[in-house]
Amino acid sequence: MPESLHPTIATVTARIEARSKARRQRYLDMIETRRSPDPARARLAAANQAHGFAACPLQDKEMLKNSRWANIGIVTAYNDMLSAHQPLAAYPDIIKAAARKAGATAQVAGGVPAMCDGITQGFEGMELSLFSRDTIAMSAAIALSHDTFDAAIYLGVCDKIVPGLLIGALRHGWLPSIFCPAGPMPSGLPNPEKARIRQLFAEGKVGRDALLEAESQSYHSAGTCTFYGTANSNQMLMEIMGLHMPGTAFINPNTPLRTALIESCAKRASQITQLGDSYIPIGYVVDARSVVNAIVGLCATGGSTNQMIHIPAIAQAAGLIVDWDDFNDLSSVTPLLCRVYPNGIADVNHFHAAGGMGFLIRELLDAGLLHGDVLTVAGQGLEAYTQEPFLTDAGLEWREAPATSGDTSVLAPVAEPFSKDGGLRVLQGNLGRACVKVSAVKLEQRIVEAPARVFKDQASLHVAFKAGELDRDVVVVVRGQGPAATGMPELHKLTPPLGVLQDRGFRVALVTDGRMSGASGKVLAAIHVSPESKSGGMIGKIRDGDLVRVDAEAGTLNALVPEEIWQAREVDSSVVDGVTRGFGREMFSMFRALVSHAEQGAMPFGDMDPDEAIVDPTHDQAPQAAEADA
Repeated sequence: MPESLHPTIATVTARIEARSKARRQRYLDMIETRRSPDPARARLAAANQAHGFAACPLQDKEMLKNSRWANIGIVTAYNDMLSAHQPLAAYPDIIKAAARKAGATAQVAGGVPAMCDGITQGFEGMELSLFSRDTIAMSAAIALSHDTFDAAIYLGVCDKIVPGLLIGALRHGWLPSIFCPAGPMPSGLPNPEKARIRQLFAEGKVGRDALLEAESQSYHSAGTCTFYGTANSNQMLMEIMGLHMPGTAFINPNTPLRTALIESCAKRASQITQLGDSYIPIGYVVDARSVVNAIVGLCATGGSTNQMIHIPAIAQAAGLIVDWDDFNDLSSVTPLLCRVYPNGIADVNHFHAAGGMGFLIRELLDAGLLHGDVLTVAGQGLEAYTQEPFLTDAGLEWREAPATSGDTSVLAPVAEPFSKDGGLRVLQGNLGRACVKVSAVKLEQRIVEAPARVFKDQASLHVAFKAGELDRDVVVVVRGQGPAATGMPELHKLTPPLGVLQDRGFRVALVTDGRMSGASGKVLAAIHVSPESKSGGMIGKIRDGDLVRVDAEAGTLNALVPEEIWQAREVDSSVVDGVTRGFGREMFSMFRALVSHAEQGAMPFGDMDPDEAIVDPTHDQAPQAAEADA
């Protein structure tokens, strides 16, 4: 272990703690009011308790009636359509049996919805995607509202599911909580070949049958998609934040080792309730240090930019305030240690085989880039997460992760990183604030100055692309895609045409108030532009032909328009007609009306701090406004 923490890690952590001091204390006070030496169900009247265990097997019912056994609530995102969540069907029975052996009971407290961005990509359902996170958080709160649980186990994997579950869990911060994923599917069609077929289809050189065959070979069995998108970034976060059992993230589903790890979650959950001597509530696990660890992990692995929305939302649920400057500063000192698609050719199975999370966490700890003194579900300190699980004749055990990377083209040591920084940067200028990920963007493509072409959706860009109207240096502006406008859908359909234009030798950049996550890949993409056009953001002032400069090196984002012309222009805050109607989108109008800026987590819940004002739904406050705690 290093003698001291890197000064930037220490500075950012102290900054978060200072700006969050009062609200964090109120959050911790909330946890303390729930502490009791008795089972949670003891607070309930007899009739309430009887309702809670009426359908339990007799052995569980007797334990719930007569003993001090802990009762574990299972919150599950199971459905059998999504490959990552299909394995979760068997988890509750495994957990219940393991809990009984450990002297506890377990019940499925409730289910939460789980939708897939991969299925809804480019279609109407994608407009519900981001807000599904908040629906999941509320659903988790409903599942736990019966107040009969002494701990909770959360079953979920993918894009909005894990952040939503974590937000819901943190609002029940007094409960010990363990996250239990399914793991990635085995490797299929190599990612570069998948990307090649997609680009050929975008150019009209192969048909839909070839495209479907390639996609089917890529996404071919139960488990998480193997590229390093938001789903696998979620699993990295849960691991490095100490919310998994160590080494859980990237074990394939339906294997004996995976089953043993599920059982270990039930055993550990039964040990860390307030009924014993090792009480570890989730609200103590998730603090400023663990949030900083999460951001460092994101930067070191080249993870999904969606986490630049989710982490501030998660932090807020724990009484903390995190902004994009924190990401920017941490990224500047965090070396990029991973090359996993779309930032390389390998997938997460290759990453895991090369040493995985255990090797990564040890490298970062030894370099002073992580807080090692955090509380985790495994106990005090992050050191346990430098180990990996094995199944032996004696049962489940943990051993030290490899001392060296098994493949330095996929997983590098701190001494020989792929890049000296994490590639996540914040842009700021007369167009507002935005995020950019440059991990896969070549140095010569990181500054683009070109005339703008403005679109209001992905479909109109594809029309222009096919007509040859974009065969030039261009800054493509796609606006009206923020959370208040359309629910902030992913814009992955932009990736193939923009990649084609860049391959043709043109200088290309994207500026959008929507989301692109890791799929932005090799094209310079200023995303999450805030304020968004619907809320009066300056991205709404751009007109076709305006010279726009996106400079990821200097951290600037500007429309190079004479000031008198710029000031005289009105903001175009319109969205494509009909985009908020049909397909259930009407029911999310209150979310769009109340949602905060992307930098504040794009949440419709207000501040979640009862002693402070709710976020202004007109979205006209500054990104870091209304906090006088420091």
